[in-house]
Amino acid sequence: MSPTELFALLPDLATFARVVEAGNFSVAARQLGSTPSTVSRQIKRLEEALGARLLERSTRQIRVTESGEQVYRHCRDMVGAAAGAIDAAGQLATKPQGRVSVAAPTAYAKTVIHPLIPGFLREFADVDVQLVFIDHEVDPLRDGLDLVIRPTRTPPPGLAARQLGEVRWLLCASPAYLAARGTPEAPRDLAQHDCLWLGETADDHRWRLRRLREGAQTQTVEVKGRYIANHAGARLEAALEDWGIACLPEFTAAEALRDGRLVQVLPEWVFEARAYMGPVWLLYPPNRFLPPKVRAFIDYLAQHLGGVEKMV
Repeated sequence: MSPTELFALLPDLATFARVVEAGNFSVAARQLGSTPSTVSRQIKRLEEALGARLLERSTRQIRVTESGEQVYRHCRDMVGAAAGAIDAAGQLATKPQGRVSVAAPTAYAKTVIHPLIPGFLREFADVDVQLVFIDHEVDPLRDGLDLVIRPTRTPPPGLAARQLGEVRWLLCASPAYLAARGTPEAPRDLAQHDCLWLGETADDHRWRLRRLREGAQTQTVEVKGRYIANHAGARLEAALEDWGIACLPEFTAAEALRDGRLVQVLPEWVFEARAYMGPVWLLYPPNRFLPPKVRAFIDYLAQHLGGVEKMV
């Protein structure tokens, strides 16, 4: 194959890598700003040029052939090398500029990240921010994002990670509710209260609490209540309206706790949530050269969230 023919295939090779990572033509086309028919034609043209079947197609999904797996590995490296070249060139710019895209779980994005964005935009006038509110797991490489914020015990392999902080869960109620119903003194007392819980699984009403002292003692109590909601903001508002004791991420309840509209219940016990809890990581591709815009945003978040200087 001549250099001219090879260069002509580079866009098709990059499209093939995106199709494999996306899992189907429609998603790949959307990510590339193209159409499924155009992407399909590119793959067919590539297969004809290489003389090999790369994908087995059905109406709903694709399967990568053995030849396709081999070709994909080289295509992935090619795209990575191109991204590295662009990142390296970006180091020549001394001033952060361009768009930074970051994804985070909806509640965390709204309550923690969103309030920081105006200050960042004022400080870095040439940088735009795209904040993606999303509750399913995303990957910065697969989904074309600069950064992903994810609460997880262990960062996934193959990505650079910086810890921003930690998600803790609390039990909270309004002073008016506690004045009317009494303040629980032990986990077993929760069974006599109206509680606000998620209801996402069959046993979400079984609250597990671990004592901070005395040998990490744990207790499980079955709670009940008139309102079940799998949205932290809804449970927060219900607690503020005196409807019971809510399980809430600390970042959701922090402002109401500071101004006294909520009171922490059983503060000597840790509520062990089934939803996300533990360390919060900022994940990004392990590029040697980070664009100044991305580096600026990472440093800004770490500074304002008070995250520990822990990187992997």
